Amino acid sequence: MREQRGFTLIELLIVVAIIGIIAAIAVPGLLRARMSGNEASAISALRVINSAQLNYSTNCSSNLGFAPSLTNLATPPLSGGQPFISPDLAAASGVAVSKSGFDIIYTGGGVVATSPVTCNGAAAGTLVNNYLAVADPSMWGLSGNRHFGTSETQTIFQETANAAISAISASGVPTPNTATALR
Repeated sequence: MREQRGFTLIELLIVVAIIGIIAAIAVPGLLRARMSGNEASAISALRVINSAQLNYSTNCSSNLGFAPSLTNLATPPLSGGQPFISPDLAAASGVAVSKSGFDIIYTGGGVVATSPVTCNGAAAGTLVNNYLAVADPSMWGLSGNRHFGTSETQTIFQETANAAISAISASGVPTPNTATALR
């Protein structure tokens, strides 16, 4: 008589089925957690831009305006010191920066014609009166379920429909008007 060792085919199939069930339960939770982390990163990036713009306006442009681009915010003052934002957020105006599953786009508007040369070497007349920074999911539904936007009003708005925030008025009204302020 021979001794048989090992698992039977039925036992192996049962183990594989149990692993499949556990994976089916865990994967959606993991995807939701990842999406939540991406959205938190996007909100954080917009807060950093708002803080940097406030700091730039106060210390670098004599309260005359805001930086015309993220590249300008990533340039340190000529007298030395740290830039206003980290280089991973730096991009020319209107160019998207991909960060944690979101595309961050910055546009500045309303050039201040009488603005002087700034502390970090931005040319005279390049400061802007207003700006719009938006964070859009790179892949809607996979990297995020919300669009975010902020402006010189320093309020961050979210849009839960798949419609990017394209403007925020001076009075703080976003476009589309279904966007709501984050608390």
